[in-house]
Amino acid sequence: MKTIRCLAALALLVTCAAVRAQAPVTFTAEQDHQNMMDQLGIKTLRPGPSGDEKAPNHANYDESKANPYPDLPDPLTLNNGKKVTTPQQWWTERRPQIVEDVEREMYGRLPKNIPGVTWRVVLTDKEMVGRTPVIARRLVGHVDNSAYPAISVDIEATEVIPINVKGPVPVLVMFGQSVLPSPAQPTSPELERVNEALRKLLAQQDPSLKEIFDKYPAYNPIASQAVNPFTGRVPGLPAYTADTLPATNELVAAGWGYVALNTTSIQADNGQGITRGIIGLINHGQPRTPEQWGALRAWAWGAARVLDYLETDPAVNTKQVGIEGVSRYGKAALVTMAFEPRFAMGLIGSSGEGGAKLSRRNFGEAVESLTGGEYYWMAGNFMKYGAEDGKFGRKTPGDIPVDAHDLIALAAPRLLFISYGVPEKGDAKWLDQKGSFMATVAAQPVYQLLGAKTLGVPNDYHADKVQMPPVLQGLLDGQLAWRQHDGGHTDLPNVPYFIEWADKWRAAGPLPVQP
Repeated sequence: MKTIRCLAALALLVTCAAVRAQAPVTFTAEQDHQNMMDQLGIKTLRPGPSGDEKAPNHANYDESKANPYPDLPDPLTLNNGKKVTTPQQWWTERRPQIVEDVEREMYGRLPKNIPGVTWRVVLTDKEMVGRTPVIARRLVGHVDNSAYPAISVDIEATEVIPINVKGPVPVLVMFGQSVLPSPAQPTSPELERVNEALRKLLAQQDPSLKEIFDKYPAYNPIASQAVNPFTGRVPGLPAYTADTLPATNELVAAGWGYVALNTTSIQADNGQGITRGIIGLINHGQPRTPEQWGALRAWAWGAARVLDYLETDPAVNTKQVGIEGVSRYGKAALVTMAFEPRFAMGLIGSSGEGGAKLSRRNFGEAVESLTGGEYYWMAGNFMKYGAEDGKFGRKTPGDIPVDAHDLIALAAPRLLFISYGVPEKGDAKWLDQKGSFMATVAAQPVYQLLGAKTLGVPNDYHADKVQMPPVLQGLLDGQLAWRQHDGGHTDLPNVPYFIEWADKWRAAGPLPVQP
């Protein structure tokens, strides 16, 4: 009997070793997309609309045709038809129902076996951001891959904290690229020593170079690129104007810190990468199942791991950490607010379909744009709602049990600022600014139930009743806020308004939290 048990244990070890050694599946995006269609039993998908208004299948921009499903699911009605009338009902009954639908049908579920992340500081530098001195740290968060060494995930982030601010500072985690703001440069005497040593070394390795150095005695192999401490600029590079000043300059000047988070170090922004990154690591390099998470949820998970690190930094006010993103990163920022309750505030820029835009709207970007294009952002199940023919029949956006207003409501009562620009400057009609405003209005009742202030407009979200405020006229008196600036596909013009709005609530006392 003992021998049999030993043999069984040995067989299990051999099996585990074989799984760990198995190479990741290598699919093209088309192959991965087809694999998910096969799992779901989808025969054909409706093609998404074209962003080219001259194309035969151009997106609809006619408001009279924009609302085929005018009535939204009520976020304050339970699945059994009963109305939610108390905050306790919201937290214990209705909110879990919405989370279940949003996870299963839209963004996917977090796996139960996600390994831990170990953070280390790989570089610390004293720098200048504009005229503000800062401490910049390059961070790497290594995800434990001992269960599947074939895939490594190292989350890349850069933390920047102003030096001249008393007490822990608020921090904004920003989706994008992880870069140091203005790496410190050697002084002129130090750089001269480096160049002198480099000239000698190069001449020793290649004696013919000595003739060149003798001919050009003032030449330096490394040119000076010292940053001007009064402007924060490298000499010779274009100056920032008032309209292009980086958001990071605005933040640190206002006493905020920030973290630049590299999303692709968490999960690739493409379909062929779905068997790599954190999703691939958890799946041991195998394709997803229909309910598993997509890239948006993976990026949100990565932001939460950054917050884990920030909670160890005494310079950070961890009760005042926000999340920011534009476009696809705006979608990810809204998903982060919905699922990661420790984030106190969000700046959601030009997020469109899959973000703050109502999926039920037929205006610009559509559900079919994602089910056939950036499908990997979403759970596989989301593809069903672009299906023209499947084993379950035909499904449309009207069949989705939830919509963008529910996603916004999941952030309540925390601070949420929805930002858009104007089509004339490049924030295309494709994004459906009005559809996003309608979703924000439709989320108001949840904020109000929880005792939060909202936009200050009626709750009727229907297209023929809702009136968008004029461009540049922000609705910034509540914890739920909206502003459409007069710039393009960016939230940059709204950053000063976001800071002022958030600082007002910070000064008023503890920020709203979720129980």
